[in-house]
Amino acid sequence: MRLEDFDYRLPEAQIAQVPPPGRDGARLLVMDRAGGSLSDRRFAEFPSLLRGDELLVFNNARVIPARLYARREATAGLSRRVPPASGAIEVFLSRQLSADVWEALVKPGKKVGVRTKLLFGSGELEGLVTARGEFGLRVIEFHSRDAQTVGAHFEALGHMPLPPYIDRADQAADRERYQTVFAKHPGAVAAPTAGLHFTPEILRAIRERGAEICELTLHVGLGTFQPIRSATLEEHTMHAESYVIPVETAERIAAAREAGRAILAVGTTVVRALEAAALRAGSSPRAGSEQHSWLAAGSHEARLFIYPGFSFRVVDALLTNFHLPRSTLLALVSAFAGREQVLAAYRHAVTRGYRFYSYGDCMLLR
Repeated sequence: MRLEDFDYRLPEAQIAQVPPPGRDGARLLVMDRAGGSLSDRRFAEFPSLLRGDELLVFNNARVIPARLYARREATAGLSRRVPPASGAIEVFLSRQLSADVWEALVKPGKKVGVRTKLLFGSGELEGLVTARGEFGLRVIEFHSRDAQTVGAHFEALGHMPLPPYIDRADQAADRERYQTVFAKHPGAVAAPTAGLHFTPEILRAIRERGAEICELTLHVGLGTFQPIRSATLEEHTMHAESYVIPVETAERIAAAREAGRAILAVGTTVVRALEAAALRAGSSPRAGSEQHSWLAAGSHEARLFIYPGFSFRVVDALLTNFHLPRSTLLALVSAFAGREQVLAAYRHAVTRGYRFYSYGDCMLLR
């Protein structure tokens, strides 16, 4: 499929730069996948739109302050959290490989070769580049030079990794708002944005409606936001993203499937984890079992690229934000609800003044 088939026009003014005043204050565009009909609602209405027997699956990954600034050892001397005006090396953590070893994007990459030592802050954190890859990727082994852990230094020195289409520096408020209320497991370098709309009150209303909630963890990384550089979707290769599906979650999903209840994925990251786990288990659509064997529980990596033609095995409904044109995420949503219907919904959203992307409004496709 051609990349240009997943394009649409979006006025720059509709790219949300800040979150709405309240988490549940977003607008909600509801799509009936069977016929493509659309309904303009508010996210605060979401619990009342549920049938009442759904199983909602959330991504409980916690975003870390993944954007750091360093100098090479010979020129160290940074202030603690303010990006230097010149000479800085930006290190954007991408994926944790082991305890204190990370894959990271480094800019400018030409300054950072293998064996380069980077110092962060006033030198309390150092990183040694041990390998290099494509597109500015480096493998960096971090070491704390004081009593604090490497993770504690990330928290103190790092900046929240707001996407590049948010044209401002991160602020203190982003540490709370660019994080879901159910975030638990640190390691994501971008928020599972469909989850940003939920509040404790909304979660309580969902349970009171009769729906169930369960969780998995997918640490959002480059696989989510990596641009498609090939002319066709089939040529694109996804970066790996780590995920964990607890046995309890797999069993609850299997039980819901066996009972004919809908599985509602909160976000595209949940879709990728669930569908990758089903493929790993070698299941067929609508397969069931007494246990959870048709869905591979545990810790794995997802490299799954979902685009039109994909056969969904687990997910019946999807809550998601609006995504960039020509992106893997738009391709995933198009696979789930039909490319023409999705692009028509996006045109509707543009016309009606919806806010787009991470801090923007959302869609419910069912």
